[in-house]
Amino acid sequence: MTTKAGTTAPTPSPAPAPGHRPAPWVRTRLRAMPLAALLTAALALVTVFLAAAFPRLQDRGADAALQDFVRHKGLNPTSLHSTARTGGAETAADLDAVRQKLTAEVGRELTLAPSGLATGARALNPRGMFNPGYARISGDPSLLTLYYLSDLTARATLTDGTWPTPAPPDGPLPIVLSKKAAETLHVELGDVVDNGTLGEGTRRSTVVVGFYRVNEPQDPFWDDLGCPARACLQPDPQHEHWATSGFVDGGSLPALARWGAGGEDFWRLPVDPASLRADRLDRTRSAVSSFLAGPGATALASATGRSDLHTSSNLPDILSRADDRYRASLPLSAIGPAGVAGVGTVVLCLAAALTTDRRTAEIRLLRARGGSRTGVLVRLLGEGAATVLPAAVVGTALALVLLPTPRWGHAVLAALAATLLALLAFPARAALLRPRRRGAGGWRRIVGELVVLAVTAAAVAEVRRRGVGVTDAGSDPLLIAAPLLLAVTGGLLLARIEPVVVGWLAAVARRGRGLIGFLGLARAARDASGRRRPSALPLLALLIAVTTTGFGATVLDTVDHVRTRAARIATGGDVAVSLPQYASLSEAFTKAAAGLPGVRAATGAWVETNARFVGADGDYTDAILVVVEPTAYAEISRTLGVGEFDPAKLAAAPGGPDTRIPALFSRDLAKRLSAGAPEVRTPNGNGLRTTVAGIVTASPAVPDPGRPFVVVAAGPAWERLPESQRTNKWFAVGDPDPERVRAALRDSGLAQPSGLAKLIADDAAAAGKGTHGLPVGYTVHSSRELAVQLADDPLQHAAGRLFRYAATAGAGFALLAVLLTLFRAAPERTAVLARLRTMGLRPRQGLALILAEALPQTLAAAVGGGLAAVAAVGLLGSAFDISTLVGAKVGDVITPTLLPVLLPTAGLALLIGLAVVLETLIAGRRQIAVELRAGEQS
Repeated sequence: MTTKAGTTAPTPSPAPAPGHRPAPWVRTRLRAMPLAALLTAALALVTVFLAAAFPRLQDRGADAALQDFVRHKGLNPTSLHSTARTGGAETAADLDAVRQKLTAEVGRELTLAPSGLATGARALNPRGMFNPGYARISGDPSLLTLYYLSDLTARATLTDGTWPTPAPPDGPLPIVLSKKAAETLHVELGDVVDNGTLGEGTRRSTVVVGFYRVNEPQDPFWDDLGCPARACLQPDPQHEHWATSGFVDGGSLPALARWGAGGEDFWRLPVDPASLRADRLDRTRSAVSSFLAGPGATALASATGRSDLHTSSNLPDILSRADDRYRASLPLSAIGPAGVAGVGTVVLCLAAALTTDRRTAEIRLLRARGGSRTGVLVRLLGEGAATVLPAAVVGTALALVLLPTPRWGHAVLAALAATLLALLAFPARAALLRPRRRGAGGWRRIVGELVVLAVTAAAVAEVRRRGVGVTDAGSDPLLIAAPLLLAVTGGLLLARIEPVVVGWLAAVARRGRGLIGFLGLARAARDASGRRRPSALPLLALLIAVTTTGFGATVLDTVDHVRTRAARIATGGDVAVSLPQYASLSEAFTKAAAGLPGVRAATGAWVETNARFVGADGDYTDAILVVVEPTAYAEISRTLGVGEFDPAKLAAAPGGPDTRIPALFSRDLAKRLSAGAPEVRTPNGNGLRTTVAGIVTASPAVPDPGRPFVVVAAGPAWERLPESQRTNKWFAVGDPDPERVRAALRDSGLAQPSGLAKLIADDAAAAGKGTHGLPVGYTVHSSRELAVQLADDPLQHAAGRLFRYAATAGAGFALLAVLLTLFRAAPERTAVLARLRTMGLRPRQGLALILAEALPQTLAAAVGGGLAAVAAVGLLGSAFDISTLVGAKVGDVITPTLLPVLLPTAGLALLIGLAVVLETLIAGRRQIAVELRAGEQS
């Protein structure tokens, strides 16, 4: 079509076809950069998985430790025991009905273990067995206690006679006894046992209608039922006697009460340890306390109709101690995950910075073409949501499935925080872009660094002032984060120092003949754009990983050493032998044991636990007397670091019986010594006049004195105390095998007890107290075995696992930070290497150049992290109580040591160096080749 002027009118462009829409932004961007999207999703998955996994690991360890601690206390201390007076016409069915009501009421708050339930009744007073011919000790009759147990036939097997029947109106009460008890007491089947008189001449008697055998004599089910499996020796201070338990039929409860001058019904309700959870400890303790004295106790009495029902338990105290252990270990076990969180945060920020650098031109072009800041950020959030959210869901689900635990709140919250950080890191970094580039740093960076420094100083001061404390919600986050804050502060300081030092080294290298070192160091002193003050994020990641790993390694190393030392002190050496009072060690054993491989120093001693310290004022104090050979004993004391003394100070000058003997006194006797020279007397009436040779707090023979003690030399003591010329203790240091010591002890001809001592030893052997083929009372203690026993604690294992997992995760994130740094500088570095290649740079020199550029930061982080770890241990170590991790109460603190810090630091530096080399060999050559062939296809 034409116009008047002969011009051609513009032809309108065809309208877009119906249904045509612009390509979606998110899909287009993900298709354009699939590898970057995949790597972003992988980083988010790993980060979210670790964020959700560490709280669940901590929860699992806390639950396992609580359940193991309660389980090892035994059945009876962890049960609720309800009792009430036996009624006049009560039956077994009545007791079962009450049990059902109790279990229903208690079961609403606590999970009970059915296998430990016990229902029955007991006679309030035991009665003697006065039949002629029955076994007696020192003329005292054996004692019989009667019980009714609802499920006796399920736990015991009848061997002779019949099970008891209901008691007749008149006549003896039918009972069954243990076959072993009957043999010990000389009771025959069918015997009518004379149980003495009651009140105004009323005689009580029982008839033995059967014998039984307990199926599991060591089962803790029987612990509060007297002596049901055998006859037990009761070493009463006034007189020793035998005691055993008998059982009656459920229809004899009124007769049982009459026989014992009163009866008591009992119901044992054991709490199932497997149901206990650390996060519900306060709720569980409150529920138990309520049943003991509170609304729960009233509800039990009302439900059962027993107004005199009384419930008791040791469980609240046990749970309180378990809670104290858990809270004491919480700060130490939380430091590792806190370090991982710090390194992970830095890596996510570094990944966001890398993505921003790669897409800066694109984002500015969008803004220049009219895109609003909000619109651009929304599109970036959409990209992140498409990659991060599915990966976060998968990571959280993996943590929840692979690490099952009833609690999921903390794990989900941690995963949500990690997800938000992974999702918002890149958009937030992109939002900080300015139309014109501004200089890095400035006053904002200085202010931020000063704020971090102030917070770190406050946290360290608070930790040193009051130690690592706990709150109602758990550990104090500020105090837990103190090592992490020290690492961050060290990283910021190192970021200020490292470019200056590297630049100075580059200036020195410039004077040399080669250019590789100078170019590498000069590039290391700048960031990817060639500016001074490179990003502090890589240094922060490396330094946090090294610091937290070194701190954790120092804690674990200190715990191991302190546990070993505590075991040696508790043992009195590396191996110690204890004997019963009636026995003494032969000279053949002491010579054979001293010659065993691994024994460095050994000595025997005589320890009298019933001595008396008589002061100059005439007042006496119960004390422990230790008679030793001074030289060997001083060497053992020096090796253990307990009660060290100069053996020459115990040497006594020749003299008569009144000559005072030099002695070491415990510190609690120091005030009594100022009044004058004391005297030590033995139970035989002999005495030692002593003089002060030294004051010590402990001694190998008395490592944890509950009473005062006195140590004297053997030579002078033998002249005045004839009873001390024997050995009832033996100590050795070195690395001897305890089994060889036990073998030497068995081969030395052990003294056999007689009289009452033999009865006590036989009774202990029947209770299963004999070990390693040695008679009861002969014990070989080993510090190695004790250390293993102290370390066998799920709470310690959980804390150790958290440290190791955190160290591994931190090292992985640090390695990733280095790789991200290399990737961030890869384009510019590749272009430089390509240009240098055209100027004659050989491939090997290119590798050296990359190493010279990357390793200064790695070495600086390793050295700085090691120093920060040592500083963290030195500043914070004294505030942490490691008794829970050791397994015993100790006063040692965490002190800086070189090897625990050096090993993880060197290992991490080596790992990162290898990663740099591999990245250069694999990716560097290919990138350089691509750069050199640029333009070939045009």
